Amino acid sequence: MGLLSQGQVCPTLSYPQNGSTEIPVNATITWPVVGGINGYLISLGTTPGGVDLLDGLPIGQDNFYTAPTGLPENTQIYVSISLVLFDAPPISCLSETFTTTDVTGIPQCTFLIAPDNNAANVTIVTDLTWAYSPTATGYKLSIGTVPGGNDVLNNLDVGNTLIYEPTEDLPQDAQIYIQIIPYNENGEISSCTEESFSTGGESLDCDPIVDNLSGEITYLRPEIDFPNQIQLCKTDLPFTADTDDVADGFRWFRINDDNSETLISANRNATILGPGRYRYEAYNTIPGSDGTVECSDFRLFFVALSEKAIIEVVDVVDNLNSKEITIDFTGIGNYEFALDNVEGPYQDSPIFKNVSVRPQVAYVRDKNGCGIAEKMVDRDLNLDDFPNFFTPNGDGINDFWQFVPPRRDFKINIETISIYNRYGNLIQQFKANSLGWDGNFNGVALPSSDYWFKAILSDGRIFKGHFALKR
Repeated sequence: MGLLSQGQVCPTLSYPQNGSTEIPVNATITWPVVGGINGYLISLGTTPGGVDLLDGLPIGQDNFYTAPTGLPENTQIYVSISLVLFDAPPISCLSETFTTTDVTGIPQCTFLIAPDNNAANVTIVTDLTWAYSPTATGYKLSIGTVPGGNDVLNNLDVGNTLIYEPTEDLPQDAQIYIQIIPYNENGEISSCTEESFSTGGESLDCDPIVDNLSGEITYLRPEIDFPNQIQLCKTDLPFTADTDDVADGFRWFRINDDNSETLISANRNATILGPGRYRYEAYNTIPGSDGTVECSDFRLFFVALSEKAIIEVVDVVDNLNSKEITIDFTGIGNYEFALDNVEGPYQDSPIFKNVSVRPQVAYVRDKNGCGIAEKMVDRDLNLDDFPNFFTPNGDGINDFWQFVPPRRDFKINIETISIYNRYGNLIQQFKANSLGWDGNFNGVALPSSDYWFKAILSDGRIFKGHFALKR
């Protein structure tokens, strides 16, 4: 990442990471939030710099994107993110790439989004909208007025789209049966459940109504103001999702793995029990000559979970003039990393290069606010860990010379410590878990002077140094 002229930093993909392979075709592309910008543009292509899949789509402040009808299988995808500034041209960031998986199975069934299955008094000029079936590359649509019927539309291949506008009005006051068959190069699924709804007796179409005299526009559908993604900490569950939208009624659905829907609430709020795909729907009931018509709108949204990381180990590699630190961790969150200061600065990579001083503490912070993990860095022994002097005068303060571990979790084992006078004569030998040397030799107090020590470690290494005895 590089600092740009406006102070922003071009993001790198969080998922999929640059160069990754075997990525699902329905993957949600995500990147870290960039502050101080007006939004993002995203382009997707199958060649470096290509835009054959998506050409500079504005996505507002959302730092994620899911292709509505999926990505091509077994294909190298190039992603380009541009930052939209407030008073300057957009800034194009370097493209990154990943490769999608090879799809070997047939897609699962989809389901109607609008009109709802079993809806009543649906306008006869309605469009049909359904959910994306992951790995599908097209859909076949049949419409009939009897179960299993196709008298309105017979197995039409509508291509890789999620909406169909009938070329003629649907029959009035009729039960309409819909079957949607997803397919891909491996075949099509043949056991999808037929769905149905009933039409009303008039052609109210839920489109905005314009008063010819005043020019005032009346919108029949509710205005949806709800996010595409909700980011939660694991500890937030169960979570209550709610809306301030103005509407006559509300429905919340959980989208199951087979793309079927389960109604979880018909109120203004809903209890979210876990991550996954959901659909929120708001509707108004509009009176007509033959009862009422529901005019609805909906928002598909994804609930993602995060959590505080667990630091497994902090690996320190000593190079010639510097150190390289690697933080190994586990967790499902989006994390950033720092050394020694919990306030940072933080970086996106868990690898720190050209570190001059061995750190004491490693920090991993969840970017979604789910907590900061910390772990003391295992440190090596050095001469500063041995006292420079001691004063064996019997006052109970500093009366013994002994190695004192710098931390309770210090893992270096010292087998023996030997004390020598200036002539190299052995005076005392003791274990690291003893009181140490009291300044005597054969019961006689030795004079103030410099003395030498040799510490032998369990791995065979030897540390030598000197200290002062003061009386």
